[in-house]
Amino acid sequence: MSEFPISWVRESFPALNSQENFVFFDNGAGAQVPQVVLDAVQHHLLTCNVQRGGRYRQSQEVDAAIQRAGQSVATFLNAREPEEVVFGMNATSFIRIVSLALADTLGDRKEIVVSDMDHEANVATWLALQRHGVEILWWRMRPDGCLHLDDLEPVLSSRTRLVACTAASNALGSIVDIKEVARMVHAVGAELFLDAVHYAPHGSIDVQELDCDYLVCSGYKIFAPHMGFLWGKRPALEALPTFREDFIPDQIPAKIEVGTFVYENVAGMDAAITYLENLGIRTSTNGPPPSRRAALLSAMDSIREYELRLSTEVLKLLSQIDGVTVYGIGESGVVPGRVPTFCFNLRDVNPAAVTVALAAKGIGVRDGNMYSPRLLERLGIPSETGAIRASLVHYNTVSEIGRFAEELRTIARG
Repeated sequence: MSEFPISWVRESFPALNSQENFVFFDNGAGAQVPQVVLDAVQHHLLTCNVQRGGRYRQSQEVDAAIQRAGQSVATFLNAREPEEVVFGMNATSFIRIVSLALADTLGDRKEIVVSDMDHEANVATWLALQRHGVEILWWRMRPDGCLHLDDLEPVLSSRTRLVACTAASNALGSIVDIKEVARMVHAVGAELFLDAVHYAPHGSIDVQELDCDYLVCSGYKIFAPHMGFLWGKRPALEALPTFREDFIPDQIPAKIEVGTFVYENVAGMDAAITYLENLGIRTSTNGPPPSRRAALLSAMDSIREYELRLSTEVLKLLSQIDGVTVYGIGESGVVPGRVPTFCFNLRDVNPAAVTVALAAKGIGVRDGNMYSPRLLERLGIPSETGAIRASLVHYNTVSEIGRFAEELRTIARG
């Protein structure tokens, strides 16, 4: 692996080069976008801001843009075919679409397993099916901030219809062994619904290797505008009884892409993957990658390696600040089990006061429940105050971490 091209990366993002010198450590709530994405969105709005499905050139260009984006996302995920990719507004809406469809196909399997480590969108949406006769079983997170496979096995049975879980915690950064989860879930004849929203910016995804049945993601976490996409195995998507007008064919992805979504943002998602491809070309050590998928793997592998260094540095500096409690994986020796997302509190200081003080110094972090209130409750964190989260991505730097830690020390002393 060649040296990570952090200078090129940062030059690619206009927001990182403003005179404010702002530190974006709230990427878990949405990342910045590279210039190539801005250009793609602008190009779409200027040249083909029309409805798809027409017989004139501009409308046909919209159709072509969506088709290109579907192929790009399919390559990013290593999907078998682009038709398995569905575009829409956000991950939450897709979870709801799939959950309502599954409610009509339960049969004798009426149990759904959810975890208290997940974003609430991948919990409450399934809980809402209790009115349809669904029984909810819990895969509980342990005090170490991780989901353990030994705790999943006892809740699986021949009555399990589906397990819904995350690939990485949006609050703690803990990574889940999805490949092994899928093996266990399929062994009892159930399906796996994967929330990859928080993991996707941090490492490669191969849906064929993971063997999940459904996957949702949000583009605004992967350096694209606000939009979402759903992937599913073709048989699973074809079996979903989704709403559609009579004139819409009962085929994927059309049967799920009902209504108009934000086409220019889908064009931006396509461009974001082009950015990652270009990063992969720069990080390849043996010449140009032989395929686009190979370039994306090179990019995501280099991001993963670089972010492990960032995580190690954050944990080291946080451990040196008196009064800081890090939740979840806090030891540098087990850094490969997390992404660079850190949930912590400072003794005797309200989390909101910490984020306000950091904001005044040009550093953006977040406080609250991170849309994971059950996770905070599990860790004994008061819901009325919550915790502080610093979430990094590959355009962040060691020097930014040092600046963040120094300001945190000042707050702790004050």
